[in-house]
Amino acid sequence: MPGDRSRRLKTLVGAGNVVFASGDLSPVTGARRAAELARKAEAEKITGLFTADLLQADPVGLSGTTGTQEPIVALAALSQVTARIGLVATVSTTYHHPYNLARLIGTLDHVSGGRAAWNAVTSSVGEENFGGALPNPATRYARAGEFIEIVNALFDANHPDAVRRKGGAISVDPGKLGRIDYHGEHFQVQGPLNVPPPPQGRPVQFQAGQSAEGITLGARHAEVVYTSQPTLEEAVAFVAELRRQARGFGRAADLPLVMNSFHSVIGESETDVARRLREKHEKIDYQQGRLKLADMLGGTIDLSDLPLDQPLPDSLLPEVDSINRRRGRVEVFRRYAQRGLTLRELIIQAQETGHWSVAGTPEQLADAIEERFRAGVLDVISLHGLGNPDQEDLLLNGLLPELRKRLLLDTDYPGGDFRSNLDLPRPSVRAATQPVRLAHRG
Repeated sequence: MPGDRSRRLKTLVGAGNVVFASGDLSPVTGARRAAELARKAEAEKITGLFTADLLQADPVGLSGTTGTQEPIVALAALSQVTARIGLVATVSTTYHHPYNLARLIGTLDHVSGGRAAWNAVTSSVGEENFGGALPNPATRYARAGEFIEIVNALFDANHPDAVRRKGGAISVDPGKLGRIDYHGEHFQVQGPLNVPPPPQGRPVQFQAGQSAEGITLGARHAEVVYTSQPTLEEAVAFVAELRRQARGFGRAADLPLVMNSFHSVIGESETDVARRLREKHEKIDYQQGRLKLADMLGGTIDLSDLPLDQPLPDSLLPEVDSINRRRGRVEVFRRYAQRGLTLRELIIQAQETGHWSVAGTPEQLADAIEERFRAGVLDVISLHGLGNPDQEDLLLNGLLPELRKRLLLDTDYPGGDFRSNLDLPRPSVRAATQPVRLAHRG
């Protein structure tokens, strides 16, 4: 709550890439660098490591390195070189199966000692690799709702004492493993889950999505909602609607938590900030930028022949309902275009992919962060700069100390697992002595 002095802002940074690449000195170069960054983040008491994911090889290079590693495997490796920091894996509910995911993320929670989380996304690409067209948003979100219900039910149905260790081995009591007998439109899952109850009860549930369907899914199921809100005004409106719907589902007043990705350019002074911004913009490939902007607007328009220093014609802007993917992102860039931004300005905005973006000194960035935090519309922030030689020092020795000075951040990990470190309640436990007959709630 905005007036709660004990409330603290939680922080995430991107997990390093563990893969071997051409030019590396050895096959473990990537893994060692990722481990070094993970340990550095933990030393700074960062709350968690976050992994994004895509399920395709991006044909024109718009997504950078996203998708070049499998998140759960990468985080399992990083769990072994860290002890306290949380581990958030992005998972597609469109192209995974809930039983397999429950086994994977449940095992990650065991491997990490209670630090696992999964970020549910419905995917906007990758259908060419899974044997069909991309389902429409209504279908994807209906499937996602069933997916999350099943995963939670599988975790909840097993009694905490279902598996015990005796000596060096473990014993399983089948009578304490609960069936769920789920019958929905998209899935039929009997259960029980054959992974023992995770240390956290359930790994923490993140969810990314800011379209109308995404808001409803997050309000109903998520513990942390990841959203792109470029302005404070938009963030306030988003959180008001999210919490309104959450109350309608019987959720607590402060759930779900709200996460923003904070894209920043940090400088030592205003002159240094201006220089860094200028150099960043000078590096933009505007031909590639046209493709990136078109992607932000749904991928259906051609911007190749338009003048850079004029606004986009209204006739080019797609109707949001006509787009089959990332409607929330399309809404953001439609609003930018309708404000009269030129094509050049829109391409610059597209470099941040619609996320909250601020350039300034550590004090100025802390002002922007504190404003949202005090307004009650920011609970978890994803910070950029770790591993970037140009920004890391200003992040670790500038922005983070400034946020600590304002008493916005935890000075140590407050709990023994990721759920506790996010100040999230533990899910209630059901004694699994009888099968759970869980029908889809529609």
